[in-house]
Amino acid sequence: MNAPARNTNHRKASDKSARTRAREFAVQALYQVLVGQDTPAGIDAYTRELTGFHKCDSVHFDALLSGCVEQREALDDTLRPHLDRPIAEVSPIEHVILWIGAYELSHCLDVPMRVVLNECIELAKSFGGTDGHKFVNGVLHPLAPQLRPHETA
Repeated sequence: MNAPARNTNHRKASDKSARTRAREFAVQALYQVLVGQDTPAGIDAYTRELTGFHKCDSVHFDALLSGCVEQREALDDTLRPHLDRPIAEVSPIEHVILWIGAYELSHCLDVPMRVVLNECIELAKSFGGTDGHKFVNGVLHPLAPQLRPHETA
């Protein structure tokens, strides 16, 4: 007798990878950076105290938080040609998800391009507005081959 097919589209929280969790915490921390609630160091300390942080890949979280904060202007410059509106009009959640995507595509070469795209779309579904995932996909999908030509050849 065959086991029933498992629905892999809706992972339980316990099924999430440590890197997926790192991205989720990075979205929350970068949102606070973008809306100016605290210093990056204060946000980092606060985020590390959140429930479940111990289950995330803290090294990847550190790379995303520090990398996106340090390179936010360069990331915005990379994203700008692919946006359909001024960057100031992009929702803060979608903005930080785009930062994460552009940063990972540029600097986390151990993460396959398709994984970066999929993870960012999933982040937008979880944290963003109704069609936020479509917007994120529409920006990152054409950007990915530009940043990872070796994976699209």
